[in-house]
Amino acid sequence: MKARFLAPLAAAFLASTAAASAEPLKIAVIETLSGPQASTGLMFKAGAKYAVDKINAAGGYAGAPVELLEYDNQGGPVGAADKVKAAIADGARFIVQGASSAVSGQITEDVRKYNIRNPGKEVIFLNVGGEALELTGAKCHFHHFRFNPNAQVRTKPMVLAMKEAGVLGTRVYSMNQNYSWGVDMQGAIEDNAKLGGYQVVEKTLHDVNKIQDFSPYVAKIAAANAETVITGNWSNDLLLLMKAAHGAGLKARFATAFLDQPGNIANAGDVAVGNVVSHPFNAEANADTAAFAEDYKAKMGHYPVYIEPQTAFGVAMLGEALKATPPGKDGAIDVNAIGKALENVKLKTPMGEASMRAADHQAQIPMVVSIVAEDAKFKVDGTPYGFKPMKVFTAAEASSPVQDACKMNRPN
Repeated sequence: MKARFLAPLAAAFLASTAAASAEPLKIAVIETLSGPQASTGLMFKAGAKYAVDKINAAGGYAGAPVELLEYDNQGGPVGAADKVKAAIADGARFIVQGASSAVSGQITEDVRKYNIRNPGKEVIFLNVGGEALELTGAKCHFHHFRFNPNAQVRTKPMVLAMKEAGVLGTRVYSMNQNYSWGVDMQGAIEDNAKLGGYQVVEKTLHDVNKIQDFSPYVAKIAAANAETVITGNWSNDLLLLMKAAHGAGLKARFATAFLDQPGNIANAGDVAVGNVVSHPFNAEANADTAAFAEDYKAKMGHYPVYIEPQTAFGVAMLGEALKATPPGKDGAIDVNAIGKALENVKLKTPMGEASMRAADHQAQIPMVVSIVAEDAKFKVDGTPYGFKPMKVFTAAEASSPVQDACKMNRPN
């Protein structure tokens, strides 16, 4: 009796001792978490926390909770570089970031160089928002994984959905901000012209967040007789452009990448009605997306918006890789083994199946094209408007090819 009673206790003690001796798995969110630009960074943190909480509810990693660390990058590449060093010093083996392609570019290079200098102590960068093509092109490397769309993945579904709905037209104006993202969008707009059956009647690249009056640009759009303006603009550059167009009575429709950023519909009001966004998630897409939205709200206090779903799904994909990669000897974390498992992950998300493409570490994700409408079920920004799905695309339908510039070298 005594022996039978002690045996389970001994087994439990050994298991708890092994878990305690294992290296804790730490994920660092490096984002702008304070000040006037913090709203987006806090959304990335919320999406990551939702997913990490799910991982921990399922048992964590090696029987211990996954730790989520937070670092305020103060909004720029220099601050991010300092926080990458701090996070690694604190034991983080995975870094999550996405609010800026410029910051993503800094982090991916810092991680690449660190891993070269520190074999056996590698770190993986989980990019959940940096959309610059070069990150999975010329700058691709084994320890960078992107879980969000890029300009090509956003533009192709947008063009197809609008063409099918008969709201694209044949004359398109390309309006974008003059930096890597805007250049990528301009290229995607041109590349998809044949697919969409339109002519790019004019192209504009303008200064980022410096223009207060877009009236001269609206005049150019009107002079070009454009039926649709496709734009990757975000923040004030999107809102002020749309308001100037509305004020001038411009009839062209706006097809956007970031109209779903919180605050945009509140600021634009009825100006936004009838305009389109191409994005990775819409709570109204199906019953599963609605259920996910309700669960997210129950856990996080609000419905998932903007970049939160893609962040949650990206970290969930890491969770699937962790299931396939137990700790090594003495509980050591083999980051390279986890990375190789992550290359083969498939995840059933509420939007459909997502997977990781091993050739360039660009996640293959479903996309949805939505139109701002008053009869949308999920209202946004406390307005009468929401994003009504026009068409949902599978990951394969939204995908763009691997870039020739990506030369992926894997660890032995």
